[in-house]
Amino acid sequence: MIDAYRTIKGPVSARLTRKKSRFLAHAVPVDSQEAIDERLAEIRRQYHDASHHCSAWRVRGEGEPLVHSDDDGEPAGSAGLPILQQIEGQDLLDVMVVVVRYFGGTKLGVGGLIRAYSDAAREALAAAHIVVRQVRIEVSIRFPPEVNSGVMGTIHRAGADVLEIAYDDRPHVRVAIPPSAVERFVASIRDATAARATIEVAR
Repeated sequence: MIDAYRTIKGPVSARLTRKKSRFLAHAVPVDSQEAIDERLAEIRRQYHDASHHCSAWRVRGEGEPLVHSDDDGEPAGSAGLPILQQIEGQDLLDVMVVVVRYFGGTKLGVGGLIRAYSDAAREALAAAHIVVRQVRIEVSIRFPPEVNSGVMGTIHRAGADVLEIAYDDRPHVRVAIPPSAVERFVASIRDATAARATIEVAR
């Protein structure tokens, strides 16, 4: 998993006209298949009389990003892929772009469609406020009181964010750390406590 990623802060839109065809581009933040389906359904309802609702999205996965594009009846590769390439070109994640087309009566040809959908997506993303989101994994540690200094020292050296500390018969601490540091951190806690700590990693 990645430790940080670029995304858009909120929904934005842009429009352009090519040979009387109107292209309305909507870029929206999404972080799940449910969110993708909901936003796409909303846009389809809002522009129910449009000729096409072409889209592409790119969201975080366990390893590589999950991507998808849809030409929605336009010639294969002329709409969804150009939209996706604009998202990928800015290295954005958790983003969907939907470009709605109202046909103006004049065919644009595959090349013209590629340029129109690409330009519409690019203009929408250009209007967006790009933000960097930090990814953190929660790790819970329960340990005997006598190894407290070892645990807290390890947490401090790792630069982990402490979310909760509870001292009772068996102290408990909950921290958040970057995904890339989890394996090393867990190993360090085990070393510092002689494997006497109980460690749970949220996934």
